[in-house]
Parts: sequence; structure tokens; C-alpha cells
Amino acid sequence: MKITILDGNALNPGDLSWEPLKDFGSLTVYPRSNPQEVIDRIGKSEAILLNKINITEEILSACPTLKYIGVQATGYNVIDIEACKRHGVTVTNVPAYSTGAVAQLTFAFISEIACRAKEHSDSVLDGDWIKARDFCYWKTPLTELEGKTLGIFGYGNIGRRVAQIAQAYGMKVIVCTRTQKPDIPNPVDFNTLLRESDILTLHAPLTKETKEIINSDSLAKMKKTAWLINTARGAFVNEADMAEALKQGTISFYATDVVAREPMEKDCPLLTAPREKIMITPHIAWAAVETRQRLLEVVIQNLKCWISGSPQNVVS
Repeated sequence: MKITILDGNALNPGDLSWEPLKDFGSLTVYPRSNPQEVIDRIGKSEAILLNKINITEEILSACPTLKYIGVQATGYNVIDIEACKRHGVTVTNVPAYSTGAVAQLTFAFISEIACRAKEHSDSVLDGDWIKARDFCYWKTPLTELEGKTLGIFGYGNIGRRVAQIAQAYGMKVIVCTRTQKPDIPNPVDFNTLLRESDILTLHAPLTKETKEIINSDSLAKMKKTAWLINTARGAFVNEADMAEALKQGTISFYATDVVAREPMEKDCPLLTAPREKIMITPHIAWAAVETRQRLLEVVIQNLKCWISGSPQNVVS
């Protein structure tokens, strides 16, 4: 069997091993592929693995030997699922592999905004403490998280883990979710979530209903002191509205690991926001080596199960 990985560098830039996949057939790994290269690179492959490569009806029609697509991620919106069904192509994904890592970055953002540890460390290393007249100093207002209200939008695996961490900090948790369950702490509607949250963090699926759910109208309902955290999807947020809200002081801070178009483009509106009110990381919540190793192990197991005739984690 011929197996092709179209954008291997996304998951494995060299610190993991593809060797186990060679047990299943002939393996070709491309670090990355542009859209014009995809059809030729798939060629006569029966199985392909990918992360962010778009697979369309045109590609499927041009690659009739293709029978399996292993998405090396949880999200599979890059795949035309209905076209895969028509062509008899099985598609699998990797759910819930990054719960701990995403929750960790969520609180890395929250803790950094609260404590400004890097800003103060830089100040000390620049000699400011040596010159200080008092035994200590602080350059910006600092925030105690205990007693603050954390609003969680979406309550799947990641939302639940974030709630657990927040409760350990002594925070009050409120939750807005489309799936009502008896164990949800303090369920509220979306407007109440916006109004009452000192910190709002996004963990819902991206759908037609949630796309740009954070916009000028919803931002205006939040506290002027509120922080918004986004480790989910960039398209939750109307980025022009967010930049303007930060400029006008409608909310206090936006920290995000994702943007609407990735990699970021030079005209991204968030780049116009005041730097002291925004923090952006390059979609790294899933990137810890332990997290990616876990992901790779499921990718391998997904392919093995499909070959054996008992596919798992099937989305098409």
C-alpha cells in the first residue's frame, strides 16, 4: 500500500518518528504541499495523512485509488466530507488528544495577564530592581484570580478541564453551552455570560451559529475590565471589531492562540490593536512534544484499524 503524508512538518518537524507507519506500506513524507502539488503528490496513494491540506471533489476525482484520509488533528473542516462519501473514501480524525495542553495554554494566558511575570522579569533583568528605592515595585496593575468569575463558552472536554483549573484557583465558574447536562456548573445564557464574566474563554465548536459570535455587539455587553481568551478558533471573533474594542477600551485584554486566517496575514486587523492589550501566539496549544506524540500514536492506530477492516474515529 502506498501512504503519503502531505504536510508532515505540521505534526512532526523532526522530533517524532514516522517509522511505525512503514509497517503498513511504502511511505512518502512531504514537509508541506501547496495546492497545486496535491494531486500529483497523492498520485496512486491508497492512504494519505494530512493536517491542514484542503481535499476537494476535484482532488478526489483526480485520485481514484485514494481510499483513506487520516486527519492528523481533531478538526476536519478542510475535507469535503460529502465528496468523500460519494467516492467511498474513509476519513478519520483524532479527538480529545490535546485537552490538557489547550487548558494549560488557556491558563498560561490568564496567569500572564494577571501577574505580568515576563514584563516584570524583563524589567529586573534591565536593572530596574537594582535602581528601585523600595524593596519591591510593580509596573502595571496586578490581578488576583481568586473570586473572579470565569465564563466558559462551550463545555466539552477542554471546557471541563478549564473549569477544574479555575475552581482550583478559587474562581467562580459560569458556563454557556448548547448541550445541557446536570453537572454543568452555573449554566447561563450567552448574554448573561457576556455580562457577568471577568474573564471569558472560548471552547465551543465552530459552526455557522458561532462564527464571529464575538463582535461589536457582544463585546459591548462585556465589562470594560474583562479579558477574552481564545484557544479554540480564530473565526469565533470578528477581528476588526476586536481591534476597535481594544482601542476604545470596550474590553481590557484579548489573548488568542488562533486567528481567522492562518498563517497570519500582514493585514490581520489584530495587528492594529494596542500591544499592551493583546497577546497572540502562533497556534501552539497543541504543540507540546507529549501532545503531538499522543496525536501521532492515534494517527497510527487509526490507519492500522482501517487496514484491519475495523476503522475507528471515523467522520466519513
